[in-house]
Amino acid sequence: MDASKPGLPSLQPQTDSPTSHQEVRCAVRFPLALPVVLCGGVGEFAALTHNVSASGVLFDMDRPLKVGMEISFSLHMPGAVLGTPRDVLVNCLGRVVRCSLSQAQYQAAATIDEYQFAEQ
Repeated sequence: MDASKPGLPSLQPQTDSPTSHQEVRCAVRFPLALPVVLCGGVGEFAALTHNVSASGVLFDMDRPLKVGMEISFSLHMPGAVLGTPRDVLVNCLGRVVRCSLSQAQYQAAATIDEYQFAEQ
């Protein structure tokens, strides 16, 4: 998450190693491994975030997701990471834009099309 969206504190970005192709990013990614439950057309299932930005999330999971599938999920952003006194719950709506098998697990990239901070 970055400070370009109101109410989101800035974090130190993840630095990627150089690759043979250049990717265009619209937001800085942060390496956060957060447990999450994804809800979509196939029911609910557990995943773990690999990295998070203001515009999307990369999930690690044990099953593939269909590209284009709409999903909802909530992220419990740790206060210690955000620099806030308490954890922050963010409810998100998005869609899967990519899914691939990486070693023994699947990785699915999803946009965050809408988000809302939950009262705690």
